[in-house]
Amino acid sequence: MSNDAEDGRGKDDPEGPAGAEDPAGRREGGPRRVLPWIALVVAAGAGALLSVGAFLGVYVRPTSDDWCALWKSRDLGPLGITSDFYRTQNGRVTNAFLTGLLYSDGMRGPKLLPAFLVLALGAGLFLLAREVLRVLRLPFPVVATAAAVLTTEALLFLAGTRSYQVLLWAPATISHTLPGVVGVWAVLSGVWAARSHRPWARSAAVGSAIALGAAVGTLSEPFVAMSGLVAATAGVLCLPRLRVTSDRFASTWCAAWCVGLLIGAVVLYTSPGARWRRAQQPERPLSLKELGATLHDWLRIWETIGGQWAYAGAGAAGVLLGLAVALAGRRRAPRAAGGPSRGTVLVIAVLPVPLIALGSLVTVYGLRGGYGAGGWTYARAWTGFLMPFLVALCGYGVWLGHRIGRRPGARSALAAAAAGVAGIVAVAGTAALVAPTRTLTTTTVARSLAWDRQDARIRAEAAAGRTVVTYRPLVVGGLAEPLFTNAYARDWVAQCAARYYGVERLGRP
Repeated sequence: MSNDAEDGRGKDDPEGPAGAEDPAGRREGGPRRVLPWIALVVAAGAGALLSVGAFLGVYVRPTSDDWCALWKSRDLGPLGITSDFYRTQNGRVTNAFLTGLLYSDGMRGPKLLPAFLVLALGAGLFLLAREVLRVLRLPFPVVATAAAVLTTEALLFLAGTRSYQVLLWAPATISHTLPGVVGVWAVLSGVWAARSHRPWARSAAVGSAIALGAAVGTLSEPFVAMSGLVAATAGVLCLPRLRVTSDRFASTWCAAWCVGLLIGAVVLYTSPGARWRRAQQPERPLSLKELGATLHDWLRIWETIGGQWAYAGAGAAGVLLGLAVALAGRRRAPRAAGGPSRGTVLVIAVLPVPLIALGSLVTVYGLRGGYGAGGWTYARAWTGFLMPFLVALCGYGVWLGHRIGRRPGARSALAAAAAGVAGIVAVAGTAALVAPTRTLTTTTVARSLAWDRQDARIRAEAAAGRTVVTYRPLVVGGLAEPLFTNAYARDWVAQCAARYYGVERLGRP
């Protein structure tokens, strides 16, 4: 960064040089000194909750799809389970391959996955925030950025109605949480390549965008819809004629990502497994009645999300970051001549709202087609649009905090009041996660202990030659357990569990 953005106010600053006897400058000292401590408290609270969530992976035990993934990964291997998914299950070949790798050593992989997701997503968002501030020629307050990232991440994993599925249940995290992590790091690779100006780096970034897009295309349909909308819109906005960027690399990268998504979607849609999956639900032709039902389900989803007031913590943490940026003592560089117009900037600022709304609506329509009228309740699939929603909420908070912090006149009083209110809301949002995290911890640990006892008994009985063993369902996270239905022929969970234990059948106690 150039010298005109150094810490402290220089001689050209209208508020005077650093160290001058400036009453306004002295009044700013209070908010500037206390803000890092407020951010540190917020970051510590959110980080502690995320640490608990990551550590709970140690207590994860098989349930629902885990049973099928375990025996297929053991008996078929990663390539075998990939072929099985493509031909007979759902066509998600990337999902299947990752499942085969993850379960190749039993439950070791699923136990480590929550910690990986927390660390990978947190690091990616932190680095992405740094790059955005760097592009805008703004300072990078480390503690406030960490508070915003950790708060957003904690809300994503722990504030929803299905936190076990979003963080701890590997089949759901592979399908709906991991794609967001991949997307964040893919964007980072594109940003780094753009900054390097090396042709080989840019070519590699475009090629990797196609490859990763194709992989994501056979990993998660909701994320395909959301990321495709965002990438296509960003590609149009980054065309050189709009003066947001100086060359076509950003638009080319976005186009490459969309091409990759399209390739993956075609492979998925035309697979035998996807055709079988579609046949399990009655066809829902596009009609006014179906669109009305989809809109009704979409409103119910956002009513549920709106009822989680803790999500306001993401906006509050963003306000803290915006204030920290504004009060860091650097002046924003003037916009270069020929830059984007005010209209373009306004469009960019407003676009997240309609994009997230449309992406979530498409997701709801897909859920109805895949799971029927109750598909909207599969909250694990909301992650595809809930992540950009929380990031946008935090971003709007950053904008508001920065506006308040740079406001001339009465700056100290406004900044102090904004920091206090934002700190209270952010801490309250984090504190609201304590009770559900405690419940999640209690149920997960208690189930793991009961499961271990039952597992030891079943293994001993199977080793003794018994072909029918009893199983007591241990429900967790609202997921199906063996013997969830009285019709054993339809009880796919019990059949997979029996294959895993090497017995003919599971029976009720």
